[in-house]
Amino acid sequence: MTSTLLLFTILACEIAFWLFLVGGLTCRYVFKLNRISSFLLYSIPIIDLILLVATVVDLRAGSVATFAHGLAAAYLGFTIAFGRVTIDWADGAFARRFAGGAAAAKPPSHGLELLLFELKWFGRCLIAVAVTIILTYLAIVLVNDPLKTEAFEIWMQLPLVTAGLWFLFGPLWSLVFCWSSKPGNA
Repeated sequence: MTSTLLLFTILACEIAFWLFLVGGLTCRYVFKLNRISSFLLYSIPIIDLILLVATVVDLRAGSVATFAHGLAAAYLGFTIAFGRVTIDWADGAFARRFAGGAAAAKPPSHGLELLLFELKWFGRCLIAVAVTIILTYLAIVLVNDPLKTEAFEIWMQLPLVTAGLWFLFGPLWSLVFCWSSKPGNA
């Protein structure tokens, strides 16, 4: 497998994720085909498994790690941390559009509630970062050749930079600029 083929696999998995998600929710809310809907939605983790297997097979076959291999680890980290909430968000949007579902809850706009909200999302970010770094480290151990895994060095740092920026513009921003007991009191 080449770097280009792995990038294609990542892109195909991303497209498949959205097709299975939209297809599953369309079957549920538009066509009332609950069994097909459940099958499609419960099949979504298989997409991640396909990506993981493709990445491992590529590395085991002797490929030199590329940015794409690290991107596959980041994709899996994101899916583990944010996949369920993404599906729940889409489910709520479909329910509102096609089944008269309740309006989406708005995030808090100030004070302790906003800080806790931002900390919760930052926690998900940390999970994604941890999974990305762990999978990258496991790939380094699996390949056991520093010359072939040099491209992974950025994937041991980039997620940490992402987490730092998320903290800066999430919880810390909320604490410094949005802290008040009532909206409008800064």
